[in-house]
Amino acid sequence: MPGFDLEQVIRRCARALVLAVAGIGCGQWQRSGTEPRPATPSTTVPALFDPTAVYRSMGYMVGGGGNSPLSFIGSVRYLAHSSADSTLAVFAMTLPNRGLSFHKSGTDYVADYHVDVVFRRGDVVERQISRDETVAVHSLKESVREDESIVFQQFIPVRPGITKVQVRVRDRNGPGIAEVEQTDTVPRLGRGAGVEGKSLGSPIPFYDGTGREQTDALPKLVLNPRATVPYGEDLLRFYFEAYGLGGGQPLVTRIVDPSGLELWRDTVMLTGVLPLASAEIAIESNQFPVGLAELVVEAPGAGLEARTPLLVSLSDEWAIANVQDLLDLLRYFSRQDLLAKLRRAAPEDRAAVWREFYKATDPVPGTATNEALDVYFQRLRSANGEFQEPGIPGWRTERGEVFITLGGPDEVFNPGSQVAVNDVRLIRWRYTNLRLTLEFRDEVGFGQYRLTPESRAEYSRVLAQVRQHE
Repeated sequence: MPGFDLEQVIRRCARALVLAVAGIGCGQWQRSGTEPRPATPSTTVPALFDPTAVYRSMGYMVGGGGNSPLSFIGSVRYLAHSSADSTLAVFAMTLPNRGLSFHKSGTDYVADYHVDVVFRRGDVVERQISRDETVAVHSLKESVREDESIVFQQFIPVRPGITKVQVRVRDRNGPGIAEVEQTDTVPRLGRGAGVEGKSLGSPIPFYDGTGREQTDALPKLVLNPRATVPYGEDLLRFYFEAYGLGGGQPLVTRIVDPSGLELWRDTVMLTGVLPLASAEIAIESNQFPVGLAELVVEAPGAGLEARTPLLVSLSDEWAIANVQDLLDLLRYFSRQDLLAKLRRAAPEDRAAVWREFYKATDPVPGTATNEALDVYFQRLRSANGEFQEPGIPGWRTERGEVFITLGGPDEVFNPGSQVAVNDVRLIRWRYTNLRLTLEFRDEVGFGQYRLTPESRAEYSRVLAQVRQHE
């Protein structure tokens, strides 16, 4: 990328992306500046805890899972190319540090991986990009981060038409391999395309950078492959191009929810000269409720439209598709009065009601995050990994409920395989400061532990006292 002042981009980037390796027209970045979360045991979890299910529903490329520790989420979008016979494919993906094998190198921890991106027509490989990449982090904690902290991107000229896109990522120092194949239609953009030579490229979500003025150049953007932003913490940024439309012409930009309800609207003016004009938008993420939505870009006078999915989530780790899923996950949260209001809210009022909830429950308003929700969801995640029972995810068990609402106990009595009185297995938790002792019993011997009636009553009494002082 000639002329790409990456250091300046990094300094401005709200996500604090740090360059690991970069090449012409491509590169890979690593997020920094946030405390990594510890790895937790794997477990079978419902779709609410599986962000890949949400990203598949958005049409993204999801590779990995199963026995492979490596996974990625990728997307392909399209802009015009300088050649009339080609379209510029914009491929980008994210992957977590924890999927790679890090080793100590000097003062850093380093991991290496290999990426193959193939565009295929039938049995014929039309374009193939192969790259070796390196990631360097400063601490062992960063090497096990579970959020999508690495960004890889590549601009690839391809012929318009139906094609198969294959992506394969391999850990060069470990067993991890992730791959996926997806059929896509590469549009014809720019000269000779669209109605009267007019067309719109894909809206491109990005973290920071600038676009381009000519089709023989590359955009100088650090991409946001998943079009995801945590609620209240950042801006949603999109770059889009129009071909055959001159500068000064308006584009209507809208964000709609899955039902088609309009959540946000604005009009932006294109800048540039024929044949390429462009525009950018930046939207505060607290304008919408948590969940899936779609950006719609329209050129009304030309009858053109382009769309791309987006996701407003609670964090990089929680891909929550809609308000119903959110309410289910928050079933143990203290402010059920405000959540009941959100449950009753009409779709057009949900953004305002969610903002009210978020503000009212934020213990430190001066920070970008809601610390109470952060603690809640970290407990929820831990409970889901530690307290799974046959047929029940950990966060839905009674031990999970107590852990999420009160935190971990100070003392645990668990005789394991020993059998208590009347062949009933038991686990006892003690909270010293709360002067609370709880007994969970497995009455039927299938590993499903329930609070005894006396313990349930004591737990409810103490929980009510704790919440009075929150």
